[in-house]
Amino acid sequence: MRLVKKIIRWVMVLFFASTILAVVAYRFIPVYFTPLMFIRAIETKSVTMHHHWIPLEEMSPHMPVAVMAGEDARFLLHHGFDYDAIGKAAKRNLSTKGGKKYGASTISQQTAKNVFLWPGRSWVRKGFEVYFTALIEMIWSKQRIMEVYLNSVEMGDRIYGIDAVAEQNFGKKACDMTRSECALVAATLPNPHIYSSKTPSSYIRKRQRAIANNMRYIPSFPKEGEDYDPKTAVGGVYGKHS
Repeated sequence: MRLVKKIIRWVMVLFFASTILAVVAYRFIPVYFTPLMFIRAIETKSVTMHHHWIPLEEMSPHMPVAVMAGEDARFLLHHGFDYDAIGKAAKRNLSTKGGKKYGASTISQQTAKNVFLWPGRSWVRKGFEVYFTALIEMIWSKQRIMEVYLNSVEMGDRIYGIDAVAEQNFGKKACDMTRSECALVAATLPNPHIYSSKTPSSYIRKRQRAIANNMRYIPSFPKEGEDYDPKTAVGGVYGKHS
């Protein structure tokens, strides 16, 4: 029994030490590969993928604002979890039994999932997601979280990150993307396998217009070390349209 307890203790120590070291390391080094990329390669039986790591400064300034408008309007205000959105999603799910399930994952949660975990909806994976989300919120800046998110998020068939989708779907670099194009890409993120920014459906065009409108209520994304004030948002209410 003592041996079992000792093994469990050392396993826990190694787990926490290795995960903290990994999060600290990714605070500074680019994330060139993620578990999802390997999983997709196995699923498609192809190692071909489109992914270019670029710094946040080399992306269109509209892109962070677009994904906040479409995915997580309170990204700069919360500490990884938007409890108000979680409560609203829970109420909607209870009132639509057997129908579409609504989620409330923040950009921080999605980044934790993309970089450290595997796809899925199990409670075990969700528990790890909460753990890694808390870690990156403690160790990374909001700018680093956004940078990693925009470089690692799946944006189409074997397309990962904003620079790759800019090249593949718009024939340009990420820094040259227009406000409208950024809103269009953000509109596809709920399911980039069904929705395309290259051949958008009428539904995606509708989402694009809604996101472009919401972007008016979100201040420009702050640079590293720059203070941000929610009161500077148009209308005085940050994330008014989420």
